[in-house]
Formats: sequence, C-alpha cells, structure tokens
Amino acid sequence: MSSARSSAGDPARTLALLWRDHTVVPRRGPSRGLSLDAVVAAAIEIADKDGLDAVTMRQLARKLDVAAMTLYTYVPGKAELLDLMLDAAYAAMPRSATAGQPWQKRLIAVADENRAMYRAHPWANTVSTIRPPLGPGQMAKYEHELSALDNLGLTDIEMDDCLTYLLTFVQACARAETSVRDIQRESGMNDEQWWAAAGPLLSRVMDEKKYPLATRVGTAAGTAHGSAHNADHAYQFGLQRVLDALSVLIDKTP
Repeated sequence: MSSARSSAGDPARTLALLWRDHTVVPRRGPSRGLSLDAVVAAAIEIADKDGLDAVTMRQLARKLDVAAMTLYTYVPGKAELLDLMLDAAYAAMPRSATAGQPWQKRLIAVADENRAMYRAHPWANTVSTIRPPLGPGQMAKYEHELSALDNLGLTDIEMDDCLTYLLTFVQACARAETSVRDIQRESGMNDEQWWAAAGPLLSRVMDEKKYPLATRVGTAAGTAHGSAHNADHAYQFGLQRVLDALSVLIDKTP
C-alpha cells in the first residue's frame, strides 16, 4: 500500500495547477491536443486499474503516447500530480440534494457519497490528507458536506469535528473493503473458500472449551455474515453508531 500524502509538492506550483491559474499554467502544452485535464484523467485511469504505485511519469507518457519529458511541461512531478488526481476525484463526486431532510439523512448521504468515491478510486483511501490538496474540488466537497451540519446550533469547530469524525469512519471502512478485495485477488479464494480450508485445521488444534465466548460468538458472526468480515454489514452497523454518537452532541444543542 502506498504511503503517499497530499500537499507534498511545491505549494505555489501546486495551487497554481489546482486552480488553473493561466498566468502560471499554460492552457496547452507543446503536445498538440494534450491538456492538463487529459494528463490528470489518464493518471486516474492508471491508478483505478493498477493502483497508485503504477502511476509513474514513464507509464503515464506511454498511455498518452508522448515522450516522458513532455509531461513535465504540464506537471512538475508525482507529488503535484497526486493533488490534481485527488481534487479531480472530489470534483466528480455526486452532491445529493438533501436540504430540508433530517440531519441523520443528510449525513448518511455524505457518507454514502464518500464511500462511492473510494469504491470508484480505491487508491484515494491510501493517501494521507492531513494536509488537504486545497483545490476547487476539495473546497466544493467541504462546502457541500458542511451544509449537512449547518443550522443545527453547532459551533464552527463542532461542525468540522463532526464531519471529520464521520469521514474518518468512512475511510476506515473503505480501507478494510479494499484490503478484502486485495486479499481475495492475491489468494485466489473468497472468504468462504478460505474458511472451508482453514476451519477444519483450526478445530484440530483449538480447544473450544478453553475459548467458549470466542467459539460461540465467532461461529454466530461467521454464520450470519458468511465470513469473519462483511464490509456492507460493518459499514451499515458502524454508520448507525456514528450517528448515535453525534446525536449526543447535536440533539442536546438548543
């Protein structure tokens, strides 16, 4: 898994690229018909298919059928390119119209939108965004998501705290879901097949009487979900608990 982070490039150059400041960023580079948007879209396609580590200037140039050095006239390097990719993914997210709905439904919509984005772009949940990219896509996303918490009597800091709490949960679920897919692909087995092989071996070496709770609860959960981890169940169960936790703050606010 990549340990990439956003906002790792040159701040001035990155912000000029993100906001398409044409006093700094040319509308067209030397390659006829190629644009910064086309470069970013191609990089996202590579990352969606093969992961973020597959996005190299050489591979990107091959996909765009240009010389690798040509790309540097559009973007200085992978750090700046990553911010552009994230911001483009954020800009393309759906924005559900939830005005007038209960706050719980508004936050569920925000969570579902982010989960859909991570499913479409699994590489995005491997990137640390402690320092966000600060592009127009990021800002539109933040503005939209904060509106789900507006007019609830929360302070500005509480609004940001609640949103961070929700999105941290969604990203954790997305990472677990990506991990499940990666494990199944690498092992060539789904969870049911793996447990069919591992279960009988475990029963030979483990004394169930020594671990009565683990045996009982693990068997019940495995039977209910068909595996030790069910991504959809974990997301739906956890999301309701997040809303329960936030209600302690929101519902007591005058």
